[in-house]
Amino acid sequence: MKYFKFYILTIVVIILDQVVKLLIFNNMDMGDEIPVFGNWFKIHYTVNPGMAFGLEIGSEFGKFALTTFRLIAMVGIGYYLYSLIKKGVPQGLSWCIALILGGAVGNVIDSTFYGVLLEGNAPASAATPWFHGQVIDMFYVDIWEGRVADWVPLFGGDYLSLWPIFNVADASIFCGVSVILIFQKVFFKEHIDEESMASTDVEDEMESEKISGV
Repeated sequence: MKYFKFYILTIVVIILDQVVKLLIFNNMDMGDEIPVFGNWFKIHYTVNPGMAFGLEIGSEFGKFALTTFRLIAMVGIGYYLYSLIKKGVPQGLSWCIALILGGAVGNVIDSTFYGVLLEGNAPASAATPWFHGQVIDMFYVDIWEGRVADWVPLFGGDYLSLWPIFNVADASIFCGVSVILIFQKVFFKEHIDEESMASTDVEDEMESEKISGV
């Protein structure tokens, strides 16, 4: 039970993520949009062929490499969660890593299998549908969308959306990472204290040597 409860959260995130994605795939056409809170929050069916924010690796085997990396990262995060629980770190940190793991697995499933299982999901140019699935996104927070003024550095003249469209897996990863950043001093207090003690010991030793030298 010591380990199981955290992995249960991971499994719940994966199931919820996949159920929502399949509901969108089976009940909406690409580009369909359903207002939830006016134009501010909408359900918008789209797919992401690459990394976060729609970025892509521009080579024939780029997507395959990205999916392979995600699989390796997923295994690494899973083992990291196990090691954290074993060390007895604050449970809040373990819950956050469980959220991140669930989100990572959710998107890996899309990348690995959707090209084969969901008709029309894999790009027509893909060498194989395996490992070339496109991640389904649907939650659209429409804070601002339009053309950026020409004088703005880097993005001047571009047409941008302030918030990307995301899914349950993305939200889970974002929440996990955000909570870790906010409470890092609590989660990593032991590590910070050890570094502080080590620094103090070094300073004391240097002071002692200085006095001895005098």
